[in-house]
Amino acid sequence: MRAAAISAPRLDKMPRMFFSANPKDLKETDHSLLDDKMQKKRPKTFGMDMKAYLRSMIPHLESGMKSSKSKDILSADEVMQWSQSLEKLLANQTGQDMFGNFLKSEFSEENIEFWLACEDYKKTESNLLHSKAQKIYKEFVHSDAAKQINIDFHTQESTAKKIKSPTPTCFDEAQKIIYTLMEKDSYPRFLKSDIYLNLLNDLQAGSLK
Repeated sequence: MRAAAISAPRLDKMPRMFFSANPKDLKETDHSLLDDKMQKKRPKTFGMDMKAYLRSMIPHLESGMKSSKSKDILSADEVMQWSQSLEKLLANQTGQDMFGNFLKSEFSEENIEFWLACEDYKKTESNLLHSKAQKIYKEFVHSDAAKQINIDFHTQESTAKKIKSPTPTCFDEAQKIIYTLMEKDSYPRFLKSDIYLNLLNDLQAGSLK
């Protein structure tokens, strides 16, 4: 009879979901889960990343630092001075870079980018003022600017009029507003951030020497 001829189902043909996972698969899954956990923990290593960044940058910063007599280019005293004022922080190239990275983490890097653009603009030769003024205005000040800064309508309109006959000072009003905004808002948070405190602690401990 045909019924007697029916054989029992072969185990190797049954769906894999009924069997324990292959040890290799489990190992790969463990690695995958570990990778996910590492991804989640990465933001906490931001200070360590910055330490590595500084180590790589130090050889290139020697010509730009004021303390030319010492090979110890970035000192704890120098970094501590950054907490005295935003002006001292921005006067130091490394401090400027670190503050810029901090602003990026807060999605407000347009503020320091505009401030730096204004500083560069003031040094521009007179025959290039018009083209550079137009570029800065379109990038940061115009209502449709890709990196629009947070200034009031009056200042925006005033700046638009000034760049029609540009002078080295036509962005001063807007630049002052953005500087004050950074000074009162972002700068105090930067001084309390891991990126600043970790660097200061590392230098005080001599770990970057």
